Amino acid sequence: MNSGNGTRLYINEVATRDGFQMESRFIPTEEKIALIDRLSGLGYAKIEVTSFTSPKAIPTLRDGAEVMGRIARRPGVVYTALVPNLRGGERALDSRVDEFNVVMSASETHNLANLRMTRVQSFAQLTEVIALARQAAVPVNVSLSCVFGCPMEGELPLDGVLGWIERFAEWGVAGITLCDTTGMAYPTQVQQVCASVLARFPGLDFTAHFHNTRAMGLVNTVAAVEAGVRRLDMSLGGIGGCPYAPGATGNVATEDVVHMLQCMGYDTGMDLDGLVGAAARLEALVQHALAAQVSRAGHRLTRHAPPAEFAQIVERAKARDAGTKELQT
Repeated sequence: MNSGNGTRLYINEVATRDGFQMESRFIPTEEKIALIDRLSGLGYAKIEVTSFTSPKAIPTLRDGAEVMGRIARRPGVVYTALVPNLRGGERALDSRVDEFNVVMSASETHNLANLRMTRVQSFAQLTEVIALARQAAVPVNVSLSCVFGCPMEGELPLDGVLGWIERFAEWGVAGITLCDTTGMAYPTQVQQVCASVLARFPGLDFTAHFHNTRAMGLVNTVAAVEAGVRRLDMSLGGIGGCPYAPGATGNVATEDVVHMLQCMGYDTGMDLDGLVGAAARLEALVQHALAAQVSRAGHRLTRHAPPAEFAQIVERAKARDAGTKELQT
């Protein structure tokens, strides 16, 4: 494991889309806007604001157009949204998104369960979305699900993953997110996959996206970074999940990952104290405990006051020391 030595990493926040879509409670529109505006000042490279999926499919994000239209845009932050089809793309353009994020699974079974289409059908639909974005000069990122394994198919061949990346690269997408959708990834696998895609597609921006289902999210993040990935998805408080993976938990928690990477010497550009404050607000919004650890424990160098009776403890220790010296004389 290596020291970061100031290496610059770029952090993407997905709680306001990937996280909120899994919440049973509808977060009021004004609260969503206020949270995103707060996050915009914390050093993120990108914030996935919402989804332009049908409101019937994801009712918790039915206010996506209004949220995207009313947030305060901060220079240097990319405001992206999930765009599933042409209709969603048109709505996204009307809302002035900075980037389209389109989704397809590397697993045929997961794609059918999640999107109700074969991968070939999904790809055909997404090429129409990509063409629309290209016409509007809006970049496209592809989130490729189940890259590190499918809960229904098991291991997926790397050649198959590379093949789908190749097809999207031919359509001129700007980047690919390698998604550990259900938390099946492990560190040596992550290093192999990340090193392979970086070597084969040097012109694409690759992002790593890990869920913490089996408590390997942090170490998988380190594995991806050491393999050369410089862009990372994460979710404030660790909210999120996958409806097609029993037991799946949320994404790796932003404050936990940023704390770890900063301790290791990486430059994340993030305000950790600001993240902890934002997580406290998020917990009030979702009305349940968050999975993140740093929000509860604090930074590793957080100082705590000694016990209330500490002065007496010191005096008793000194008295014992004095008594020992008297016996020795």
